[in-house]
Amino acid sequence: MAGVASLRSHCEIMAFPWRAIQAIPVTTIQRSFLILLLVCLGCVAQSAPPDIARRIERQVRSHYTLPADVKVTVGAITPGSDLPGYDTVSVVIESGEGKSQELKLQLSKDRNTLLRVTKFDLTKDPYTEIMSQIDVSGRPTRGAKDAKVVIVNYDDFECPFCSRMHETLFPEILKEYGDRVTFIYKDYPLTEIHPWAVHAAVDANCLSAQNADAYWDFADYIHTNKREVDNEKTSNARFDAVDKIAMLQGQKHNEDVAKLQACIKAQNDDAVRASMKEAEKVGVDATPTMFINGRKIDGAVPISEIRAALDSALKDAGQPVPEHKSSAEPPGQPSSPPPTSR
Repeated sequence: MAGVASLRSHCEIMAFPWRAIQAIPVTTIQRSFLILLLVCLGCVAQSAPPDIARRIERQVRSHYTLPADVKVTVGAITPGSDLPGYDTVSVVIESGEGKSQELKLQLSKDRNTLLRVTKFDLTKDPYTEIMSQIDVSGRPTRGAKDAKVVIVNYDDFECPFCSRMHETLFPEILKEYGDRVTFIYKDYPLTEIHPWAVHAAVDANCLSAQNADAYWDFADYIHTNKREVDNEKTSNARFDAVDKIAMLQGQKHNEDVAKLQACIKAQNDDAVRASMKEAEKVGVDATPTMFINGRKIDGAVPISEIRAALDSALKDAGQPVPEHKSSAEPPGQPSSPPPTSR
């Protein structure tokens, strides 16, 4: 399921049983207040009748192809909407992983038609909005400094498709665009299927805290030689293999070995978890996922698609586009391998 937004808070008004109200002695003013309250209750959100709720649920499940373990809850129906003749109904979709998404749907007054209306705010640039939600402060960079075109790639060191994307970006794309584009990696390890990915991300961040080049050399090595880690028979042996690679890169770049070793041993994954949470907010649910000035690219796509996106971003930014040598995709290369998903 695509990346899932957090639930917005909402208010519910509980209706009082009429028989209970009749049994309470009230003054004229109190009685008038209760009558007014009951009238208002008919104008505010009301629970969807069971038959309507069931019909809505079935339509939502069918349209979005939701598996049986995904919970669909049809909430209150609120009178009125942006469309004449329609009310608004809330539907919450919850996955087994505790993720949820709320949909605001339009329900016709006769309860026979359900719509989902998408509103676009033309006063805002959607790509700029996405980039504003991505924190790149302190992240190691490659390519041009302070370029007007920025690539942010959410990476997983254990993901085979991430390795393919990495090999496409470096060195080929870096050679072509490195003088006009900034490359930034952020962490999105798929913890359910890649048990040593978080550990590797923490080690990489320990390296970057002292030297950005050490981070990139570690990323290059892991993505090219991840089988060295995968071939270890136990989890602890894989962790040790990752740590060894990180320590070698630290020594190569003259990092403070004791400080690096302490950081690796601590395995503080707060920054990695924060990056994962941020990624989900901007719609990441698989790796690799790349944003080029806010334009999303899913999966290890062919190099021609990356070039096209970069050229478009450069033109939008008023920057020159590099000349490309005519070249075909490598033989046997899948045209568009799927991203690895949670």
